Amino acid sequence: MMKADLIIKSNAVFTGLKDEPESLAVAVKDNKIMAVDTKEKIAAYEGEQTKVIDAGDKLVMPGFHDAHLHIMLGSLFSHYCVSLTEAKSAEEAAVKVREYADGKPENQWVIGTGWDHTTWVKKEFPDRYMLDQELADRPVLLLHAEGHYGWVNSKALEIAGITSETPNPEYGVIYKNEKGEPTGILIETAIALAADFAYDFPKEQQRDMVSQFLEHAARLGVTSVNDLYASRAHEKLEAYSVYKEFEDKGELSCRFHLYPPLNGQIEEAKKLRERYASDKLRTAGLKQFIDGVVTGYTAYMLDPYLDKPETRGETAYTKEQLERWVVEADKEGFQIRFHTIGDGAVRLGLDLYEKAQEVNGQRDARHALEHIEVIAPEDVPRFKALGVMPSIQPYHMALMPRESHTTRVGEEKQAYIYPNATLLRSGAEVSYSSDYPIVPLEPMIEIYHAVTRKDFTLNDTWNEQERVTLAEALKAYTAGSAYSVFRENELGTIEEGKLADLVVLDRNLFDVPADEILKTEVEVTLMDGEIVWEKIPAAALK
Repeated sequence: MMKADLIIKSNAVFTGLKDEPESLAVAVKDNKIMAVDTKEKIAAYEGEQTKVIDAGDKLVMPGFHDAHLHIMLGSLFSHYCVSLTEAKSAEEAAVKVREYADGKPENQWVIGTGWDHTTWVKKEFPDRYMLDQELADRPVLLLHAEGHYGWVNSKALEIAGITSETPNPEYGVIYKNEKGEPTGILIETAIALAADFAYDFPKEQQRDMVSQFLEHAARLGVTSVNDLYASRAHEKLEAYSVYKEFEDKGELSCRFHLYPPLNGQIEEAKKLRERYASDKLRTAGLKQFIDGVVTGYTAYMLDPYLDKPETRGETAYTKEQLERWVVEADKEGFQIRFHTIGDGAVRLGLDLYEKAQEVNGQRDARHALEHIEVIAPEDVPRFKALGVMPSIQPYHMALMPRESHTTRVGEEKQAYIYPNATLLRSGAEVSYSSDYPIVPLEPMIEIYHAVTRKDFTLNDTWNEQERVTLAEALKAYTAGSAYSVFRENELGTIEEGKLADLVVLDRNLFDVPADEILKTEVEVTLMDGEIVWEKIPAAALK
């Protein structure tokens, strides 16, 4: 009998095929799972060179697959930025920027992220003059917590060439005061006017950013990710060629599924699909934005905003343009993912996919809609009917105070804000993700909010009917995400013949109170049969 390279045994193995963990052992040979059975039967696969991990009562499960994140943006925000998430005011944020800049004199641009005016006492956009008072001689670019607004100082405006005469870019706004002068707030695509300068990183820094991400992902048990186009504002960060360098050197410790922009450049997209087509680095589809965010009134709604009734938001592109792109890409066999936050955007996204079916015929396309923060109940069954996947980020509902949505959306829609269980149990295939770096990469945060629906305060439960079971949450973060990239036969569950992407947690999630989910850490991460993260006592190894 062929012997295993590694055997992992535990009293709690969650294969993803059932709703409870089982007492099992998993034998791994090369990069695949060679057998899953009782500990007694798997013992036959143990040889002199076999490494054995006895996890005891700790949970063994498939590696996490984050179905929506942004690798380079995440690494930038996590390792090369000043964090403003704790700032209680614009003034406090400006001081943090100056203190960070003082410690990084070598950085030409000072980049930050995480500020959120909706959590401040003065719930208004800040301006460039607040930053100028603290740092006037170096350009500053600060991204809002949701990533759809930028706050810059006067030096950044100068370098970007933004003046009172600069027109708004398509689907972007340069905020200006009553005198017509830029205030320092850049909305949506307008962020790119400054970001194209701020993100001009040398290749060596790009390599370091990828390394930082891989280490971070391995420590958290994330073995696969879908790297989605992060908007025109962040196009300068695209680094697919750097990913390929890592793959060629055998240094990719996480599977990257790429989603470049859906923008009508179909021949370029086809080239990318041909260029990146391996089991660790592949072009999986195309992604684009239909709308923006609720807090900026750029999410596209079916009805006017309560506190700004003159608008329903808007679409990033015309319906005709989006339809043309979708039909063309669908015909070429591409999977498509749309950012859709408002109920109007969700309906339009479903309409676009339905149109593609009418023109090109039905196929197993697995198109997806991302976020879905507000939905009309009559659109819920359309996901299953059309074969469209809801892509959900459970922690988003606790990212900011409820009032960021409840003061803008009518009472009749309150029960349909941040749907989760409704979509998951509708019969549609659902995937989970983080949207890193908008929120941390940590899967445990997503799992916790999926099963508890705790809001921003962590005390109150919001729309409790949208809670899901732990098993449902884990499956959505593993098997559901594998399905999202057509890899359910290779990834997402612990089964014989599948790729050996596994994690060992430091406790059994099924046996602890929900609050302990947030304290849970990963002890071992296995990707492609190799241990890429290890934090277990030496005594546990044979």
